[in-house]
Amino acid sequence: MAPKAFSSEVDTGSRQENASSQSWLIVADDLTGAADCAIAFGRRGRAAAVTWGEVTDASGYQLPVLAYDAASRGLSAGAAAARHADVLARLCEGGRILFKKIDSTLRGQPAAETAAALAHLKSRSSPAFGVFAPAFPATGRTTIDGRILVKGRPLEEVEVWHRDHTYPNADLADILATAGVRGEKVKLAAVRGGDLKATFARLAWEGDVVAACDAETEHDLRLIAEASLHASPATFFIGSAGLAHALAGLEVSQAVEPLRIPTSASGTLIVVGSLAGASRAAARELEATGTVAHFPVAPETLLNDGAGRAALAADVMKRLAGGGDTLVEIMMDDHPDMSLGPQLAKGLADALEAVVPAIGAFAATGGETATAMLSRFGVNGIRLADEIEPGVSLGLTLGRLSVPIATKAGAFGDENSLIRISERLRAVRTRGSFI
Repeated sequence: MAPKAFSSEVDTGSRQENASSQSWLIVADDLTGAADCAIAFGRRGRAAAVTWGEVTDASGYQLPVLAYDAASRGLSAGAAAARHADVLARLCEGGRILFKKIDSTLRGQPAAETAAALAHLKSRSSPAFGVFAPAFPATGRTTIDGRILVKGRPLEEVEVWHRDHTYPNADLADILATAGVRGEKVKLAAVRGGDLKATFARLAWEGDVVAACDAETEHDLRLIAEASLHASPATFFIGSAGLAHALAGLEVSQAVEPLRIPTSASGTLIVVGSLAGASRAAARELEATGTVAHFPVAPETLLNDGAGRAALAADVMKRLAGGGDTLVEIMMDDHPDMSLGPQLAKGLADALEAVVPAIGAFAATGGETATAMLSRFGVNGIRLADEIEPGVSLGLTLGRLSVPIATKAGAFGDENSLIRISERLRAVRTRGSFI
């Protein structure tokens, strides 16, 4: 992609930045995660954008908050570490604070990617210090005694762990140790005890260590952010959007100039590719409203049926061009073959590329699905504008297609999330404003 074209797009309408504000680089393993962390800063008045794909260096991305999707969720530990090392060598400029975004349920390779970040920062300056706080209380993810809970249940007992996990257990110190990273647990009593800044200062002085922090509430995350931000020149952060919001909240909010776009009479394309129960339940509720046309598509169609894909595209195109909202859902059984995920996302992107001229707005659940679709649509970034609900970012696509977009991690939200996303995107595209 062309960095300077991207930069000129995201600079349009940006406001004068507070000189005391920090600049951030967020490196994520999937697109939805990159977006839901970056919007934590964007909704407080910082110019924030997400990009992915081929990037030579950071010279064309001079904005306060840059998030990059390394697309490493499905890689092996070694391959994920190598990809992060390469991204950091190109994009982690001096003066930017690094936020290593990880999945709040520990999918992918967070340990190997954290080790790569430690090694990069150590090579550039003094021994590095990582602050690891994966909790995202707004979505029911908390951390107690160095272990993640989902709505009060141990992570190892919930759907997402059984469907997709990398590590033998969800103990944060054990997970870090799989990549040779020393993890020091900072339990809830220490977070709330009043000496947290001294604890972080001690660990930062020791260096090459990661503080694995408990957090049960957003206030706990704020305590962690306040105590750790300046613990050392080589402090970096590992966490989900919960920690990103806590860090962003330390800065003075600025007035946000709302993004404005031409109105569109075309409909919204909503794609559900995630296997998470939350997204499937939300699809059923959205379908039941009668406000969208539902197009279920079988994996066999996406993999082996060219005629079926062409028919799907024609039907979706007709609906969108007529101003109707459309829900396209990849249908799976109770025991899906997880290895088919990339092929199915690519097959759906291939099928729907033809409908691009009729898209008035776009939404996707699942980072892999969103990335495949947007890349095929000629999109090379997202200028972030707002957050519809925790974990659901709203923005404007950049590149060949420029439309409002909402992205949602598959397991986030509730049964009404897609209804709220659909309503907000309809309002944006018909009013021509993101407020």
